[in-house]
Amino acid sequence: MRQIEFLRNLEQLRFTGQLVQTTAGQESTFYLAQGRIVYAMGGLHPIRRWRRNLLTYCPRLPTYRLAWQIDLAKVVDEDMTLGWEYALLKLWVTQQRITQAQAQQVIRATVVEILWDLIQVPPGTEQIQRSPTQATFFEPLTTEAIVAEAELWQQRWQDAGLNTYSLNQAPVIKQLEPFQHWSSAHSCQALVRLLNGQRTMRDLAVDLRRDPVDVARLILRCIQLDFVELTSVADLPGLVFRRDPPKAIPVQASSKALIACIDDSLMVRKMMEELLTSARYQFLGIEDPLRAIGILLARKPEFIFLDLVMPSVNGYELCEKLRKLSCFRHTPIVILTGSDGYANRLRSNFVGATGFLSKPLSAEAV
Repeated sequence: MRQIEFLRNLEQLRFTGQLVQTTAGQESTFYLAQGRIVYAMGGLHPIRRWRRNLLTYCPRLPTYRLAWQIDLAKVVDEDMTLGWEYALLKLWVTQQRITQAQAQQVIRATVVEILWDLIQVPPGTEQIQRSPTQATFFEPLTTEAIVAEAELWQQRWQDAGLNTYSLNQAPVIKQLEPFQHWSSAHSCQALVRLLNGQRTMRDLAVDLRRDPVDVARLILRCIQLDFVELTSVADLPGLVFRRDPPKAIPVQASSKALIACIDDSLMVRKMMEELLTSARYQFLGIEDPLRAIGILLARKPEFIFLDLVMPSVNGYELCEKLRKLSCFRHTPIVILTGSDGYANRLRSNFVGATGFLSKPLSAEAV
């Protein structure tokens, strides 16, 4: 999945900064240090998620907004770099109101939930904001550990036949009397007062102290009996900030050679741009192969990465055309492809390609 592949690539690149993923109108931000995940924020219901995680892992902390707002006023500007949630966790650990282990549980649960939500919807857009340093108070998480946990939840969700539903939906009772009889017979009387359309299935799982997938299975049974329906619900009110978090430091212009990447995949171009600019090269990304030759003639890059499978013109044809131009006769051209085989490599050599790289790309190989 594209969202996961992006995080894996950034881990391989030892990237430090922010990855902002926007999908279905929702923005999720992953903070990374040397490729590892420090924290994540955003998504559909950030305040509901924050409250749920405090109830689950830090039960002695207040779960109402005013208390968080009062504590947030004690946070210094420097601690807001990774967002207000991370800043509050750091403050509470420093004040010995929660333990380091409790804070780490909140961080892990937050990151896993955001990633799980992302992999359940079609990919959106990605934006990378690099920072020279990322001061961390808690131990960062490896991408593989977070991905493994999110994928396990997703597999359980699919196995339960819940693919068309979301834990972010809120159940509401359609037929009260038959539902009361059914819930009484199945020892689920607590649901009568909880299914008011104001709690998501995730919220219900915390209130009932039950596994979220088990709660969703129960709700699905109620839906099948036509006792309950699902509705969308807004997030809880957010905090009021007295200042904005510091902006990411813009990437400095490079002074090294210009390297071009011709690929119709936005993800590949973004990964290449991050990798090459972090090595201080200049980068030229080209999406449309039909416009490629004109752009290349105007900019004259000193190295070209060329995708094999593209609409209108394939990499072999484009490489052959470039080799007929005197200015690109000796320019290194490396073919990128998802089908690594002897025939592809042979034909790449035949049209004058300098090298051949298989997708998904390895940062070290690039």
